[in-house]
This record gives sequence, structure tokens and C-alpha cells, in this order.
Amino acid sequence: MINRVHRARAAIVAASVLLLAGCGGGAAERLGTGGSPSRHGEATPAPAPTASRAAATGRLPGLGPRTLAAIPARTRQAVVVTGRDRDSSLSGVVLYERTEAGWRAGPRRPARNALKGWTDHHRSGDLRSPIGVFTLTDAGGLRPDPGTRLPYDRSGAFTSPGTGFEGESLDGSFDYVVAINYNRRPGTTPLDWTRPMGASRGGGIWLHVDHGGPTHGCVGLREGDLVTLMRALDPALHPVVVMGDAASLAR
Repeated sequence: MINRVHRARAAIVAASVLLLAGCGGGAAERLGTGGSPSRHGEATPAPAPTASRAAATGRLPGLGPRTLAAIPARTRQAVVVTGRDRDSSLSGVVLYERTEAGWRAGPRRPARNALKGWTDHHRSGDLRSPIGVFTLTDAGGLRPDPGTRLPYDRSGAFTSPGTGFEGESLDGSFDYVVAINYNRRPGTTPLDWTRPMGASRGGGIWLHVDHGGPTHGCVGLREGDLVTLMRALDPALHPVVVMGDAASLAR
């Protein structure tokens, strides 16, 4: 009887975390790319703006004046997530670091965003990822800290039960996560339920492990790519994520 109660409680916690995170899956797309594979299917990255001139110009490539103005002056690390188009679930991720010569680009990594693409006004359940510039202050996961300098909350509550939109397993999706500070309280575990703009505006938008399909609103990266990113992020450099479809980021 006690074991059944514990199992029931664990199932409730797991389901709550999935709803909190707002992250799910869709049709698996095994479109092979280079780099370290994860246990899940891989996505091809969206076409990228040319990054080679970033250091020379001192500006982040592909970003227009409105987007650039939203990046805090003290920021020295920017994770740029560029969606293929407004309604696509495929995107690419580049970590830029600001140097005296300008922004230096890291490798481009494939990623997935929400099933229906992107939106300027994210709402709970709309199956679109929010467009904007958001700080990155907190991480966590089911597995031990992989070596990130961000505060890390290891918890059994980072469980992703069930399947995605077309039946792919979500197992392991929350092994590692970085909370995106959209409609959440910075400085808390990614599991924090606080929603400053209200529950209707969604929340629990994370960088997490790609499960082989689109998400509900998060950004999924291959496990090795996510771990590498987590190890690179430095709170002293005030990292942000800049995310949206290419046309929206160019505004």
C-alpha cells in the first residue's frame, strides 16, 4: 500500500513538472547533422546569418535595432536562437561572447522550438515559443550538475513522463535544463511556479535536452550541445538568450 502511494505521488509530481515546463514533443525528424549525437532524433539547424563579420562590426549578426536595444549593456554572453521562419519548429543556436574586438561566435548547433513556431505574445497552450531577449540565471536537472557555473538544482522532480505529439518518448528531456527568464522569478529553481505576468501568459520556458520533436514552447538541444553550453555560461558575464524567427530578430 505504501509503495502504491509513493508511486502515485511520484506520478503526480512528474505530471506537474511537465505542465510547469510547457515542453512537449512532436514528429521525430532524424535529419542527420554533425556534432555529438543525443539519445533522441536530431534536427538540422535553420539557415544562419553570416557570423564572420560579427567581430569586425562589433554587432551581433542577424539582429536588428529593436532586438539589439533589448540586450542589456552589461551582457557579455548571448545565446542566439534563430528560427527558420515564423511557423517552423526548427532553429539554430549560437553562443556569442563579447570581446574588445566585438562579438565572437561559437559553433552553430541544431535545435527545435515550439510546434507552431514563434509569437510576440506567448500564452499558455499556444504551442509557440516567445520572441524576445531573456536573462539566463538558473539551471537544474534530473542528473548531477554537469559543471555549470549557474546555480544548479538537482531534483527528482525534473521528470518528463509520457510521449510527444506523435508518440516519441520524452524520457530524459529534463536531465539538464536552463531556465529562460520569461514570466518567472530569476534566482530561483527552474521548478518555481511563480508567474509574474499571470498563469495565462505561460511559463516554464527552458533550454532542455532535445527529445526528437517540437516542444510546447521550450528550446531543445542535443544533450552534448546543451552540456557544453551550460559549462560555458558564466553569471559574471550576465548571459541572455535572444530568441525568435529570423525575420522577427532582424527588426
